[in-house]
Amino acid sequence: AEWSIMGEPSLITDGDKAAAPGSFLELGPGKKWVQIYLEDTYTINAIAIWHYHQQARVYKDVAVQISNDKSFEEGVTTVFNNDSDNSLGLGAGEDYEYLENNEGRLLVLDGIQGRYVRLYSQGNTSNKQNHYTEVEVFGTETGGAQTAKADG
Repeated sequence: AEWSIMGEPSLITDGDKAAAPGSFLELGPGKKWVQIYLEDTYTINAIAIWHYHQQARVYKDVAVQISNDKSFEEGVTTVFNNDSDNSLGLGAGEDYEYLENNEGRLLVLDGIQGRYVRLYSQGNTSNKQNHYTEVEVFGTETGGAQTAKADG
């Protein structure tokens, strides 16, 4: 929240994907991240991401990681990384950049276990800001069959 220019972190898990004024989190320039705590360990099967999409833009250096470690120092699995020059310092990514749209970006995963999801970005092609409109995490409780959606 200390990096926030506009909006609250809770906006990224409120179910609103419209990217209308007041419905997204805006963070300042440079390497920024948001983190979702799932409260329990889940086998994560998919993550859907919406950055600001009311104007055509590509977000730079997008990376998504999953871990059981709140500080992301141990047991980190990177599931998406389009930071080809390693400017985030997470390793050079091989995923392609993509144009944001109202359908979001769906990452289909092979059942990665984790308690935390962290999403990075570093500006976009329209300005240097970082925006998060919505993030949904889908999976099953480890040992159970519940569907999980992060709720902030």
